[in-house]
Amino acid sequence: MKIALVHDYLVQYGGAERVLEAFTEIFPKAPIYTMVYDRKLMKGAFSDKKIHTSFLQKIPFIGSHHRLFPLLMPMAIEQFDLSEYDVVLSDSNSYAKGAITMPHALHITYCHTPMRYAWDDCHKYLREFKYSKLTKKFVPFAMNYIRLWDKISADRPDKYIANSNFVASRIKKYYSKKSLVINPPVSTKKFFISKNIEDYYLMVGRALPYKRFDIVIEAFNKLKLPLKIIGKGPEMNKLKKYAGENIEFLGHLKDKEMSQYYSKCQAFIFPPEEDFGITPLEAMASGSPVIAFKGGGALETVIENKTGMFFTEQTPQSIMGVVKNFNSDRFNSEEIRNYALRFDKEIFKKKIKRFVEEEYKNIKY
Repeated sequence: MKIALVHDYLVQYGGAERVLEAFTEIFPKAPIYTMVYDRKLMKGAFSDKKIHTSFLQKIPFIGSHHRLFPLLMPMAIEQFDLSEYDVVLSDSNSYAKGAITMPHALHITYCHTPMRYAWDDCHKYLREFKYSKLTKKFVPFAMNYIRLWDKISADRPDKYIANSNFVASRIKKYYSKKSLVINPPVSTKKFFISKNIEDYYLMVGRALPYKRFDIVIEAFNKLKLPLKIIGKGPEMNKLKKYAGENIEFLGHLKDKEMSQYYSKCQAFIFPPEEDFGITPLEAMASGSPVIAFKGGGALETVIENKTGMFFTEQTPQSIMGVVKNFNSDRFNSEEIRNYALRFDKEIFKKKIKRFVEEEYKNIKY
């Protein structure tokens, strides 16, 4: 069984890249095909792997400006010659599932989400990204093409794996495809329980508009409680301008430092509606309860009053209502961590390996 891995683009290390990393551990000899690879932005991740890139790689500064070229992405992913492979395993937020494979090959795609900016988040995409007014006038026409291509390319994979039930329902809606749910991997061994709980609350992530860091900052400005924020992103400077003195921005931290903050916080705050959400499980693997928005993937990972609590609206007032009534003494750190262990990376790898091998044995054309 000769296998290739296909990934959208390697320009940041996030949840999708953790999935790809697990794939490379299951299939260490498999090459990676990706439209763009920026070694500096990836900070050494996958540097020991054989990586094939598309013609987009030749565009200067493409790594940090890839969102400006949506019309070129379908051509870029379709140019890869995958004719020598028996199995293609793609993981896709957008274009990787559109890779073209040979008739005899098995194509399995791990779908993080159907392309959000082509479907349910199209208008939000226009509002949140900083395009010129002229560009914004043309984007809807481009989206018609992207949406059509996305629908057609959704028929190319033979099998779908969804990262959550939430995503499985979206795959069913937009692609009319059934999918098996295998939750993303969490490296639980990196995290631990601390006996010394401090008085701060914690947020971790990339500062993007949909992550809703803004409503948490506004809530904690009014609560006057300590809040620490780990991460970087395009919204960070804007967020810092209206954050009070009780809010500390720690930037990007190494894993060892981050695990310390996870383990000592009162609770982890998670305001977005994510397709799944790995950071809440990292907090839980540290024995810390989670205060999450009641929507998306959090509904599949947070158990109310056992591993965390929910707020029902993405507003500062809704967050404040939960935090005011929050008491970390109600939660058992050992029980929280034990629950998180079911999402461990090794469990994920076994499920993926079993699924790929069984589907390859059963393939009939």
